[in-house]
Amino acid sequence: MPLTPDQLAEIAAARSTPRQTLRAVSDGMEAHLYHAHPVLDHGFIRVIDYMGDDAAIVQAARVSYGAGTKHVQNDEGLIRYLMRHWHSTPFEMCEVKLHVKLPVFVARQWIRHRTANVNEYSARYSILDREFYIPAPEQLAAQSVVNNQGRGEVLTGEESARVLEMLKSDANRAYDHYEAMLSQDGQQGLARELARMNLPANIYTQWYWKVDLHNLFHFLRLRADEHAQYEIRVYAEAIAACVKDWVPLAYAAFEDYRMGGVTLSAKAIAVLKRRLAGEAVTQETSGMSKGEWRELVEVWG
Repeated sequence: MPLTPDQLAEIAAARSTPRQTLRAVSDGMEAHLYHAHPVLDHGFIRVIDYMGDDAAIVQAARVSYGAGTKHVQNDEGLIRYLMRHWHSTPFEMCEVKLHVKLPVFVARQWIRHRTANVNEYSARYSILDREFYIPAPEQLAAQSVVNNQGRGEVLTGEESARVLEMLKSDANRAYDHYEAMLSQDGQQGLARELARMNLPANIYTQWYWKVDLHNLFHFLRLRADEHAQYEIRVYAEAIAACVKDWVPLAYAAFEDYRMGGVTLSAKAIAVLKRRLAGEAVTQETSGMSKGEWRELVEVWG
């Protein structure tokens, strides 16, 4: 289960005792605070704390007092300008701290984003639970024949059942051995920091992850993209839903300029200008590589 009864009771108690504050408050994020959003079969994300809101971005950009301008459209215009021109520091004034439960192999991919503060559950100190990520059948796919780090066709029938059985049996056998090595029946038992090395990469871990909004947007641009691996993408999508409620003006600009926009090279812009002038441009006459040309063609459809 994603949360134990004790954890649910702790969350309910925290949400039932609101306190008055003079700090900036986002009503949208307050609705998410402490609440656990399920992800995958045993995982979740939940907001532990946050700092700032849309007004904090504007305030930092103008180095002003209070909530900044009284006109929302002016604030929105400034935020869009900052996003459009790749300004970063005003967005760094907002931060969020998340509690995340995720499979170890997803954590290893996630930790490549080195612009956050992380504190992970210690398997040297505590014993990990018998919880493993087992993909839904529709997520079991063959290796892509065109992308070395992607998936191809979904496995079906006996092949799908065979793979699922191996994933389940291997994970449980490894955990059985983990428990046996920790056992002190008739012996001292192996140290936890050693026994953990026998656990599979689909076992769940947990961490606190604190990041500023600028670097969070970079994370979401890569990991909420349709080309990202499914198992990390669903976490990014759950986080994005919280961010959208937290800083709606900034998130709208992010969707427009980052998620929905593209960056064109000087060669690509030159090709587009030539096409607009009525010239028939090909890959051979563009000065672009086949890969660059293919990506440009995908942009203009």
